[in-house]
Amino acid sequence: MSASPVLPPLFADWFASRGWAPRRHQLEMVAAAEAGEHALLVAPTGGGKTLAGFLPSLIELSARGIRPESGPGSGVHTLYLSPLKALTVDVERNLMTPIRQIGLNIHVESRTGDTNVSKRQRQRQKPPDILLTTPEQLALFLAWDGARAYFADLKCVVIDEVHAIWSGKRGDLLCLGLARLQRFAPAMRRVALSATVDDPDKIAGWLSPDRPSPLGGEGGRRSRSDEGEAGDGSAGGEADRTAPSSVSLREPPSPPRGEGVRVVKGDPGAPPVVDVLISQGRVPWAGHTGVHAIPEVYEAIKRSGMSLIFVNTRWQSEFVFQQLWAINEDNLPIGLHHGSLAAEQRRKVEAAMARGELRAVVCTSTLDLGIDWGDVDLVIQLAAPKGASRLVQRIGRANHRLDEPSRALMVPASRFEMLECQAAREAVAENAFDWEPVHMGTLDTLAQHVMGCACSEPFDMADLFDEVRSAGPYRELRWETFEEVVDLVATGGYALRTYERFARIVRTREGLWKVRNAQVAQRHRMNVGAIVSAGTLSIKVAHRRGGGTGAARWTAGRKVGEAEEWYFEQLSPGDTFVFAGQVWAYQGISGTDALVTHARDVDPKIPSWGGSKFPLGTSLAERVRDMIQDRDHWRVLPPDVQEWLELQAARSVIPDAGTMLVETFPRGSRNFLVAYPFEGRLAHSTLCMLLTRRLDRLGVGPLGFVVTDYSLAIWSIRPMGGLDLDGLFEPDMLGDDLETWLEESFMMKRTFRNCALIAGLIERRQPGAEKTGRQVTFSTDLIYDVLRRHQPDHLLLRTARADAASGLLDVARLGQLLTRIQGRIRHQPLERPSPFCVPVLVQIGRERVGGGAAEMILDETALEFSEEALVAEVMS
Repeated sequence: MSASPVLPPLFADWFASRGWAPRRHQLEMVAAAEAGEHALLVAPTGGGKTLAGFLPSLIELSARGIRPESGPGSGVHTLYLSPLKALTVDVERNLMTPIRQIGLNIHVESRTGDTNVSKRQRQRQKPPDILLTTPEQLALFLAWDGARAYFADLKCVVIDEVHAIWSGKRGDLLCLGLARLQRFAPAMRRVALSATVDDPDKIAGWLSPDRPSPLGGEGGRRSRSDEGEAGDGSAGGEADRTAPSSVSLREPPSPPRGEGVRVVKGDPGAPPVVDVLISQGRVPWAGHTGVHAIPEVYEAIKRSGMSLIFVNTRWQSEFVFQQLWAINEDNLPIGLHHGSLAAEQRRKVEAAMARGELRAVVCTSTLDLGIDWGDVDLVIQLAAPKGASRLVQRIGRANHRLDEPSRALMVPASRFEMLECQAAREAVAENAFDWEPVHMGTLDTLAQHVMGCACSEPFDMADLFDEVRSAGPYRELRWETFEEVVDLVATGGYALRTYERFARIVRTREGLWKVRNAQVAQRHRMNVGAIVSAGTLSIKVAHRRGGGTGAARWTAGRKVGEAEEWYFEQLSPGDTFVFAGQVWAYQGISGTDALVTHARDVDPKIPSWGGSKFPLGTSLAERVRDMIQDRDHWRVLPPDVQEWLELQAARSVIPDAGTMLVETFPRGSRNFLVAYPFEGRLAHSTLCMLLTRRLDRLGVGPLGFVVTDYSLAIWSIRPMGGLDLDGLFEPDMLGDDLETWLEESFMMKRTFRNCALIAGLIERRQPGAEKTGRQVTFSTDLIYDVLRRHQPDHLLLRTARADAASGLLDVARLGQLLTRIQGRIRHQPLERPSPFCVPVLVQIGRERVGGGAAEMILDETALEFSEEALVAEVMS
């Protein structure tokens, strides 16, 4: 490696004036830029990571001279991309500090979905030197007419918090955008920043613009003359549309090479101080909210400067906020921040944080990433974090000084969560992060990108294929598959090609593909992005306007936020719920608005909307399994948790880390099977759905199941102790059983809906109107049924099947579990439930499955009564 560069005097003097010296990794990033290299910086929070990403650009721009008004050199120099809008705004504020203090003539602006129209138009006419934006806005930029000229001067792209985006569909769309920008500006450097990366080589491979092999995957590519006759409305000959008979569990692909990307690692900072709160000296047997510890959390807030209280779901944030306010006798200023709140309300909380006016903020993942507002003194994780990387990220919100330790407090909600919190604490101490699987590029995302390219300028199919395959997730893309994607955009696919509405791009006489017309382009630009949320309604304060019935009696006022449509479909006028820290009375739906009024109800309904609970990370689950089998390790746990483990050993068994414990026992008129895979809720739910099908065929009469992140319980009519458990848990259940269940499940329709929205087959937003979630669902259900009947191997059906397997069902993780436990199942027949059973059994009554014995399910009241008796017996 070459010697560290010398900073220009302007910058060296600025560092010295603040009593700083540039850190080694900051200088190495400057060196990488001088060598024209792409770079991935992995450095702890508080180490000047963001400044390191921008420093080469600031140096280049300071030496630029007078910027021309138009022509070469007048465009964007550096593009910054953040996964969060709030982070973009925060970085703009922080980046302006050195620019102003050094006296640089550098123009910086942000652009997000909240940016007003006049500012957006000005940015297009006169771009800033440094533009701060999001991946979705980049996709919109690239769908502009004239995008190539707009980005011709681009020298650098900085991707912040890359770990949060690279391995999903947003990462696919972003990487395709990077490939496009690289064609517009071949000398452009790519820079990625993160504090929590387990395997830098994987992300370096994703970031690298290395050229793929010339063969085009297995199928190679055809010349343009082989693509079919111009103007025939198709993208070429029949693609290879062989549909798999079941969900495939193929070996994961090899990660892309990271050649040409310099990996820069920052020096470690002071280790954080992470404590675990043991409320009143005891840990509850079960639970997931941590409500038992609210008084102690409040006392911790009082003892600290400003605290962030992180929870894992939006409804939990509302619940915790209400609980804290109920005991806030000191009238401490406490805020609430989550993704369903109106943007202006979030901005108010953010501004109050920046001014240091708040003592605490209850928040979700909206504040996970590198935002530095005010002087955060303490981070509280209420309930288990579910992943070591997430915990490190959240701890990093405190202090923001590399040489001083951050303070964090974890609050386990149950005894299994106590094990998880201790495992996470040890992972943080070892600087061990969660593992990330290798990700292959998704085809619905590619379809959206192809459409965006056609909106910007006509494209040559062979040239675009080469460009797409320079993006890390698509390096193994086959030509036949690419043809099929283009055909989807051009016709909707074989079964839909007779419908004119699905013909979005057309072929010119020169053989190029372009958008069909300006209206189609406009609709595409209104629907870019890979984030598909459930259908939402705006929650607006209603004012009575006189006559009429139902919602007609009210007129909509100010907006307080958004929530999913299905939640309001469960409510009747007059029902109350908590939102934005207040209690509201629901009055009805008018168009896309849910009308509410202020309520005085002291016992409101708690909203259950707002995102799924994070799954238990694979690496953290492995640590928990190791901890349970290691009796010496128990000594770090609280006494009552140690006693719980000892009681489990006495009444049942403690499983080895490599085995799976299965307990069977009778309880009242039921028979239970409880297993402990420790693989997370998604994998456990899928496993239960498949097991109940098998048990039904065996005549066992499964009645229902419940799951936690650690265990699953199935109850039935007949005893299950005599079953062949190795046969019951055979991996072949992931074949026909899974395929049959998917075909019957509503999940496939929901997943297809998301794929259709991302691919652009269905557009939610249209000029002057927006479809409701119910309208979108109706449209996609119709298309789904048509495709299943007439083209069951349609690209989007295959994509939906793969998405359901990976996202909603976690089939890959389930497959690894079933392989791991073959021949290693430890069956323990019991006369009554074990201590390990309690956390999962108290969930009974919340989930049910059908089958031949469905009518024999007892009513919920009886279940709750038996639950109470069970807990009392076990704890006695």
